[in-house]
Amino acid sequence: MNKILEAVKNAIRIEANCVKALEERVGDEFLAAVELIDNCKGRVIFSGMGKSGLVGKKISSTFSSIGIASMFVHPAEAAHGDLGMVRSEDVAVLLSNSGSTPELLFLLPLLKRFSIPIISIVGDVNSELAKRSDVVLNASVDKEATAVKLVPTSSTTVALVIGDALAAGLIVKRNFKEEDFAFLHPGGSIGKKLLVRVDDLMHSGDEIPKVKEDDKFNTLVYEISSKRLGMTTVIDKSGLLTGIITDGDLRRAIEKFSSKLFDIRAKDIMTKNPKTIDKLSLAAKAAAIMEKYSITSLVVLNDGGEIVGVIHLHDILRAGVL
Repeated sequence: MNKILEAVKNAIRIEANCVKALEERVGDEFLAAVELIDNCKGRVIFSGMGKSGLVGKKISSTFSSIGIASMFVHPAEAAHGDLGMVRSEDVAVLLSNSGSTPELLFLLPLLKRFSIPIISIVGDVNSELAKRSDVVLNASVDKEATAVKLVPTSSTTVALVIGDALAAGLIVKRNFKEEDFAFLHPGGSIGKKLLVRVDDLMHSGDEIPKVKEDDKFNTLVYEISSKRLGMTTVIDKSGLLTGIITDGDLRRAIEKFSSKLFDIRAKDIMTKNPKTIDKLSLAAKAAAIMEKYSITSLVVLNDGGEIVGVIHLHDILRAGVL
């Protein structure tokens, strides 16, 4: 095997084994960490030097994205003024593989003055940092993943996985849902998929194409053409939906009925029991229904079965939901 490919595969294998070992030693300390963070009245303060600091920034960003007030404070900068960002109601999460990072150890007594609970994500559970922490999360690894053992690889991966695991626990603890995530990510495709609802895009009022069951062919053509949705709803005498007619149905009617075309009624060519949706459903759900049944529009009904709108696939595409 090519030596480079062998090194690549070996690195992946080593890191995967380290993460597997982490899973096997997870215990009550994770519950304690989740509890401390969940009960935090202030912010979760992350700190670490070098690669550990970069991991801390990523975990902090993840926490913010699930609604947990979080920030990263550089340990060296904290000693030169940034400690002013810390409050007594905060919780600190400190990251260090060795557990003896001088900048973090210098920070410890300063944090203790605020009576801040300290969670450490540390590679050496017997280190000074671990001994002075309220909760210790064991991020130790058997070995790093490259030939140069001093390069942080497995250790940073395990630390990052611990952060993701805490986030997973907090999502369950706080009953955090997709809608909550979308509220915090209103931009981009994620927000649009999880925030845009049918009633944001549907055609309503006079824009809804409607014909009666006994309306003739020329009325159907006019309604479909004038409303520009490629279809029309069909209603009974009570105004309730009984079917739909698409421009495809019109073409098929021309082929089938020929000279008797203008004698047919809407009820003769309509599709009964059409697919419908309620206005509070996500637009992404409407798109999924359309895709499943190979259709391009859905009739929107209220709880009483009354027609309140029509949503077309083009509306969803224009909104950038897909």
